Amino acid sequence: MQIIKDKHIVDDTWQHIADDATIPAGDVSVSLARWQQEKHLLIHHKGKLGVRLHPADAVTELADDISRLELIELDFPDFADGRSFSQAWLLRERLGYAAELRATGQYMPDQAFYLARVGVNAFNPEKFKDLPVILAKLNDFTVNYQRSVN
Repeated sequence: MQIIKDKHIVDDTWQHIADDATIPAGDVSVSLARWQQEKHLLIHHKGKLGVRLHPADAVTELADDISRLELIELDFPDFADGRSFSQAWLLRERLGYAAELRATGQYMPDQAFYLARVGVNAFNPEKFKDLPVILAKLNDFTVNYQRSVN
């Protein structure tokens, strides 16, 4: 599977693991709830670690763990739910998260530019055919009037 990362289409090496599934070797992301319950085990995992945040999750729950995570996924269960925009900004600006910040789920390609403005640097759309559209949308505007993360 491919994603957009840093304005390039690349192969995705990550697997999101359900809360009740066994964790395989390799680069994995888990829910915030699983991270909180199994952090003491997960930090010994052979591979990179990530966490998937749902819109209702508080990003401050990750404040002490930011340096351990190489991926934070922001789940968009519905394109009209904008809470993940705020989560992205808080992770970058308040918590200083500098690794991969990925939008996943049901966001519209037209939202990609604005997601990048609040710190999202990777995109995993539901439809593979949206990859080139999202890539083009990241360059929709050349002038910004407000200060932002990027």
